[in-house]
Amino acid sequence: MPAPAATESPAQVPEERSPETASASRSAADSGATHAILAGVVSAIVGFTSSFAVVLTGLQHVGATPGQASSGLLILCLTMGAGCILFSWTTRMPMTMAWSTPGAALLTSTAAPAGGFGAAVAAFVVVGVLIALCGWLKPLERAVEAIPGPVANAMLAGVLLGLCAQPFRDVAAQPWAIGPVILTWAILMRVARRWAVPGALLAATAVMISTGSFAQVSAGDLVPHAEFVAPVFDVAALVSVALPVWIVTMTSQNIPGMAVLRSFGYRPTLCSPMLYTGAATSVGALGGAHAINLSAIAAALVAGPDGGPDPKRRWIGGVSCGVVYMLFGPLSGAVTSIAAAAPAGLLAAIAGLALIATLAGSAAAALSDPGHRDAAALTFVVAASGVAIAGIGAAFWGLVAGLAWTGLMRLRWGGRPGRHRKRSA
Repeated sequence: MPAPAATESPAQVPEERSPETASASRSAADSGATHAILAGVVSAIVGFTSSFAVVLTGLQHVGATPGQASSGLLILCLTMGAGCILFSWTTRMPMTMAWSTPGAALLTSTAAPAGGFGAAVAAFVVVGVLIALCGWLKPLERAVEAIPGPVANAMLAGVLLGLCAQPFRDVAAQPWAIGPVILTWAILMRVARRWAVPGALLAATAVMISTGSFAQVSAGDLVPHAEFVAPVFDVAALVSVALPVWIVTMTSQNIPGMAVLRSFGYRPTLCSPMLYTGAATSVGALGGAHAINLSAIAAALVAGPDGGPDPKRRWIGGVSCGVVYMLFGPLSGAVTSIAAAAPAGLLAAIAGLALIATLAGSAAAALSDPGHRDAAALTFVVAASGVAIAGIGAAFWGLVAGLAWTGLMRLRWGGRPGRHRKRSA
């Protein structure tokens, strides 16, 4: 009898898909890529429009001319855009980068250094070196992580308070200029929270049109340019600018940004992004840029469900986010010139409104832990006071006060732990 024909197991038989099934699979893949691209585009648009005013205000507050601030904005857009594309493409993870909004906000409460903007630039160079070292030296990374979160958040909340209050101080003097901006922001916070600050920006644009502000902008002002700024090393500026900006960038952006990626199942290494953002910050500082970092809010938008149904294809959103950021770069000259022509207080109003949510989150995080509440409250009060000692600003002294209080409460008196240790236990 002939041997029975050999049968193939299901694993050996190639799966045959009908044209309809193949078409459906391609359609699903295309849909996922479209979702990812749109998420990246929205992330970049919201990220830029909601905080560029903070960046310009911060840079100008520490002595940058409009040209230097424009140069800084250009370099920030290019370096963070390139970082998004590079790391999303090579890791196949939705890794997005952004400028340090908390760092820029901190600059708005820092007195201009005695050495001018060059001294601030030197501080930015040091910020980049410290960020890179955090990726290279684990003890330094652990030292940053050892700073109590409530104290770091309280320092940020303290420096944000004055800027967030500014729109409501100025509205009394210019109700017809700033009032519509606040009203638009408030309505959109209720119905479309993500677009509240971009909407306020559109309202500000309408105000500028009605007041004829655009007539003050010449065609030559719209051309983007990079401007070299020679660093001037000043000890007071390094202490009052570099250390606080580095701490808030790490604790409010880099560490949370990595945590967001991990919460969605991605496991990137910290070393390479820190080396890139640190090097880009140090080199970009010579063109007026303050700092870039891993993004946290944009990371959640691109890496989460809004980035598409397939987590393996969400990296496309990181690439599209980077492309849009780089496209915003050539607009830096126009953005800076138009902002300079705006009615007094209008740019500060947009910046203040943009940071109210950050202020609320920082204050809530600062006071949520009973074990660190006193230290956080002390940090907040000192940072918000605006006090400057030996040319060093309030943000640094707020951090010192909070850490000193924490250490004092942990001291052992007569062999017994301090009150802070008891309460924590």
